[in-house]
Amino acid sequence: MRICTPEQAGISSACVRRFYETLEGYHIPVHSVILARGDAVFSECYYAPFHKDFKHRMYSTTKSFVAVAIGFCEQDGLLSLDDPIAKFFPEYLEREGAARHTSTVRELLTMESSLRGVHWFLPNVTDRVATYFENQPTKLPATLFDYDSAGSFMLGVIVEKLTGKPFLQYLQEKFLTEIGFSEDAYCLKTPGGYSWADSGILCTARDLLLFARFLLNRGTFHGKRYLNEKFMREATTLHVCNNDFGFVAHDGFGYGYQIWGMARGCFSTYGMGAQLGFCDPKHDLVFVINADTQGNPHGYEQIFDALYRNILDHISEDGSSLSPAPEENRALTTWLSERKLFYLTEKRESPFASEIDGVTFKADKNPMGIKWFRLEFDGLEGKFHYENKQGIKCMPFGFGHNVFALFPEEGYSDMIGNTPEPGNTYRAAFSADWPEERKLRIRVQIIDKYFANLAIVFGFRDEKNVSVRMTKVAEAFLDEYTGIMTAEAEAQ
Repeated sequence: MRICTPEQAGISSACVRRFYETLEGYHIPVHSVILARGDAVFSECYYAPFHKDFKHRMYSTTKSFVAVAIGFCEQDGLLSLDDPIAKFFPEYLEREGAARHTSTVRELLTMESSLRGVHWFLPNVTDRVATYFENQPTKLPATLFDYDSAGSFMLGVIVEKLTGKPFLQYLQEKFLTEIGFSEDAYCLKTPGGYSWADSGILCTARDLLLFARFLLNRGTFHGKRYLNEKFMREATTLHVCNNDFGFVAHDGFGYGYQIWGMARGCFSTYGMGAQLGFCDPKHDLVFVINADTQGNPHGYEQIFDALYRNILDHISEDGSSLSPAPEENRALTTWLSERKLFYLTEKRESPFASEIDGVTFKADKNPMGIKWFRLEFDGLEGKFHYENKQGIKCMPFGFGHNVFALFPEEGYSDMIGNTPEPGNTYRAAFSADWPEERKLRIRVQIIDKYFANLAIVFGFRDEKNVSVRMTKVAEAFLDEYTGIMTAEAEAQ
């Protein structure tokens, strides 16, 4: 990977710093960022504890990998894009209603299949393929766009049935390993044994940069063609209108083959929480970000606003370099090396803390099943003790910084999605602040194979009475941490 300064890439170090500062001003929980032009990276940053070797969950960016795997299957003569998907699942055709599934491979690629809204995350879903065919079509194929994770999963299953190997392994053998993609990257599995092809890849930010460069080059890397140009141009062409109202929105510029159109002729992979491999053909630029914006309804707009306003609006049109600025570049490098994962930033202290320090509050019946809790404060750190259905738990937290520890709830999914794993725990970051004198916030960021945000707000009427709200934004876990409870201090 070649490194250059921002000025050599045609943009000032000052603009690059403003880009990062804009993200932080929006309180985007950034994990990693890479900016590259041509074959040179002009900015790379990791927000501690994230680092260059961290295998980050890519969520729906996985769908774009699956699309490329379908392209290789077509190139290898294993399928036609106009094949009906039922062709690959004869064992399901005798089931009631299965014959109505007439969508083609191409229609799944463009998310114009006949199905919408297949919900995987239910306890009785042990075979996602069977569940897919049990759902009845709701519209005519090739007519309307509907975001369709189930269809992306089925594309991955098709690849694995045809090749006899996990779709990521197939891609590694075809080109990923040769272009430098991590050999230890992997994909989570689903009940039934297939790869979680709509959401499950874990790889590094640099891996995503390589893949995005392959997309921007329409199937070539360092001058070598791996996948035919016809398929890659179709994949990155916006075939489908995905904007019913016509609003100007970050995700409303059309859709290709599991790839999203963006403003100004750009396109991007697109994963929940902001796992983006953004490609700008005009400037030969790739932007990679891993973050977790879950719970922020404006997160994507804020990221793209920062990118377009600070980078694309100022980078040289013809690729020419700017005059060297060594002092500005050194200052930028130093500043980026100091970045840390987002934490709550309001007041670190409240005189009210001493009134409730160590007091046990007995909870009324509540959706979380919490029986009692106690808050303890020790300078700029604290602990939230409580008892729920699993027993006595504790969350540490920091004021003005994150405390890193295992999230106390056990048994969530590990390598197989939607499948409880006894004893499994997730790494997490815990911070807190006092937005009001009698209001304490705790922010929990799950930072593991699965990502999530949890907000816990304690609103005290006085030193004896409190309401607590827990709000989680997570895919199919943390349900035990959602709801409101009231509690009263036990008599001393």
